[in-house]
Amino acid sequence: MNSMDLNPVVRLGMVLGALLCLLPMAGSAAEPEAPVFRAGAARANITPPLGCDIVGNFEVPKATYVHDDLHVRCLVLDDGTTRLALVLCDNLGVDQNVFDEAKRRLQELTSIPPEHILMAAIHTHSGPAARVSKCPGGYGEFTAYQQFMVDRIVDGVQCAITNLEPAQIGWGRGEEPSQVNNRRWHLSDPALMVSPFGAQDQVRMNPPRAHAALVEPAGPTDPEIVFIAVRSVDGRPIALLANYSLHYVGGVPGGHISADYFGAFADRIQQLLGADRQEPPFVGMLSNGTSGDINNINFRVPTPKREPYEQIHRVANMVAAEVFRVYQTVEFKDQAKLGGRLARLTLGVRKPDEAQVQWANEILAKPEAEVDIVKRSYAHRTLNLLDCPDHVDVWVQALRIGDAGVAGIPFETFAETGLRLKAESPLPVTFTISQANGGFGYLPTPAQHELGGYETWLGTSKVAVESEPAIVDTLFRQFAELAAE
Repeated sequence: MNSMDLNPVVRLGMVLGALLCLLPMAGSAAEPEAPVFRAGAARANITPPLGCDIVGNFEVPKATYVHDDLHVRCLVLDDGTTRLALVLCDNLGVDQNVFDEAKRRLQELTSIPPEHILMAAIHTHSGPAARVSKCPGGYGEFTAYQQFMVDRIVDGVQCAITNLEPAQIGWGRGEEPSQVNNRRWHLSDPALMVSPFGAQDQVRMNPPRAHAALVEPAGPTDPEIVFIAVRSVDGRPIALLANYSLHYVGGVPGGHISADYFGAFADRIQQLLGADRQEPPFVGMLSNGTSGDINNINFRVPTPKREPYEQIHRVANMVAAEVFRVYQTVEFKDQAKLGGRLARLTLGVRKPDEAQVQWANEILAKPEAEVDIVKRSYAHRTLNLLDCPDHVDVWVQALRIGDAGVAGIPFETFAETGLRLKAESPLPVTFTISQANGGFGYLPTPAQHELGGYETWLGTSKVAVESEPAIVDTLFRQFAELAAE
């Protein structure tokens, strides 16, 4: 039968049916929607109870006062296909196994793989112990505080995920050279450069200020402040992660708990951005860069008189002011490619020789009142290393956040290492977060090892002399892979 013989209603139905059959085909040819970049931030309180040990110096006082609360500060980024989490803990240093456990739990709960989670300590010297193992890395059962930190890290990242929203991202770089000084000095008086072991060093950490024997610093400084900022699509600040290569500042009364200038910066940048009392709360973050040989002391001039916390706020305000100045010029983008690499690197553990063991035993055999606290400390450290494994596995990590590359090194890293990574990185903006994914002591370059000084002493530097080049080479391979994606 000819279709023309059908009545008009039937013919109309056939035509409409044919058109409906074509619709799925037309839909499948449409362009897929572009992925939406999202960001979320949160913080969780990790302030310990009073009475805990305050670590970071040779003497270990008990906490008697909380000046400012300690926090886990978390930033989660999502480009539509990849999710990253960055976590900063207001602590001196954290054993690797603590961070490993937090990552394991987060992978179970959120499906974020370990290579996409970077965790680090800021290195305040006014907080409780979270790095407690006598051997590098961390072994055995967690202390109550370490378990508390694991729980709070996991909570903080999950809250940041809950706060994820469409966002824009930008990068900036400024400088504040007046607050960074290399603390390792060549001196004209050899008597000022003798190690606790009785060896003659060629440099000294923290020499006497304005002393006639001062010659020159033993290394460079890095005055750059790098930051990554995220905001909502309507311009509300979500979080800002900055990086500055300055050790803690100090000037904190004994027994006080404080996040040092890192916490003060977070408060100040929040004020400058007008992000107080917003919902969700803004999260300011300042990570410790390559400051293993850097501090806030100008050794050429006498010590100025400062009130408690005065210098902390001076430094924090200067760094925040420079970040805020550059922030005004940042071009925010609607998308940024994210990626991560994580490598397990096996390093040799330094061991004492027979003469050093004999020295340590002789020191500890003497009445405590007859030996200064530094020598006793290094005698204990020497014997501890004797009983440690010959090798330790550390995590070396690189992240890509759009144009920025982030290196994660689990050591107190020297400025010259950070400067080299910045100069030779294939990514336009690069910075290093020290004390990342664990805390293994200092990481001098081989050349700095030859000079001696506090940062190179056995027990301060715990891994083999050639460890720094191996870590840097690993990071360059990781950055090359991320840049090529």
